Formats: sequence, structure tokens, C-alpha cells
Amino acid sequence: MAELVFADPSERDDLGAFVARAVRLDQQGVVRLRNRGDDRVEAWAATPFDVLATRSVAGSVTPADVAVAGSELLAGLAILRGDRVDPGASRDLMWRSALPPADGWKQVDNLPVTVMTELADQGVAVARENAGPHGTPPASLLDQTVLTVSGSGLDVKIPLRCLFALSGMGFLGAGDEGGNVRVTATDAWLRIDARFGAVVRRRYALLPLLV
Repeated sequence: MAELVFADPSERDDLGAFVARAVRLDQQGVVRLRNRGDDRVEAWAATPFDVLATRSVAGSVTPADVAVAGSELLAGLAILRGDRVDPGASRDLMWRSALPPADGWKQVDNLPVTVMTELADQGVAVARENAGPHGTPPASLLDQTVLTVSGSGLDVKIPLRCLFALSGMGFLGAGDEGGNVRVTATDAWLRIDARFGAVVRRRYALLPLLV
């Protein structure tokens, strides 16, 4: 049976807030929990914007890498108020996304939270005007570049879908609290770290395998 152990009750509450937002975006989604190696647990969730969201908390999980239903994990975090939680049965087969590497990240830029929030709000307004029959914006809109940042020899394009994920997961906070978000990248991945979590996405689409 899987077990999640927290170093402090506040860490459980932080993870609970992350999982609650992930479940709000996708009620059938799964959350992947992994020991990071520095006495912290990484939680990963795939968002409807084809962007991964992640947050780490102090603690450990057994087994060291397991995917569980977001709704079951949320229920466990809400009901059991101790430092040990049963995150639910393994749903490893339901996890479809590749995770980025732990190493090789380069600092690209720091951007004001207020700028990111304003761009996200503008993107939401445009998306509403161009929503499809199911109320979702077209992929062509989500893939539009809203910012290009440079640093450490890299030019990194930030698509609108990353800002949607930051906003949808509540990572930007109220948006008027100041501070910066950090943009890092590898040759293949983009990561944006905000106050309450980070979003991660491949910088380039994978090429299909030729048969």
C-alpha cells in the first residue's frame, strides 16, 4: 500500500491546494508522486492545456514513484489530518506524460508576476472570443507565442498555453503581490516557476516515428 509522509502539517495543506486545483481542471486526472532525493516529494499533474504542473513538498512517498487518482488523493488529504496519508491505489497505467530531466536546466530570465498575470488575462479574453463548440479555445491559439525570452545562450518562446496553465493552477497568486517568475530551460524543455508551483512543457513537438 502506498504511503505519503509529510515533514510538517503545512506541507500537507500545500499539496492539498495543488491537488484541488488539478482536480478542478480535470476530475478524472491522476497525480504522480516522486521522491526527489532531497527529502522532498514532487507532485506532477497533466493539465488540459497540454502542460505539466508541479509542486514539491517536504516529505517522502512509498513507493518512490507512483501515480494515483487526483480525486482519491484529495479525499485522503482532506480526511486524514495526520502526517501520514494513504494517497490511494496505484494508477500508474493512467499516467501518459514523459517527465523532464532533473539536470541540465539553465537560467533564462526573471519576469514580473504582474506582466505574466496581465498577459494571461488578455489571453483568456481572446480565448473566450474564439472558443470552439465545447467552450475550449483552438490549439492554434494556445500555441501562439506571447513572449520570447533570452539568456544563457537560449532563446525561449513561451506559448499562451503555459500562461493558461499557470493561471488555471493558481500559481500566480492574486497577481498584484509583486515578485517574479523564473524561466529556465534545457535544449528540449521549458519551465516557469512561480510562487505556488511551476509549469513545464516541451519546447518542440516530438517528431513522429517513421515506419
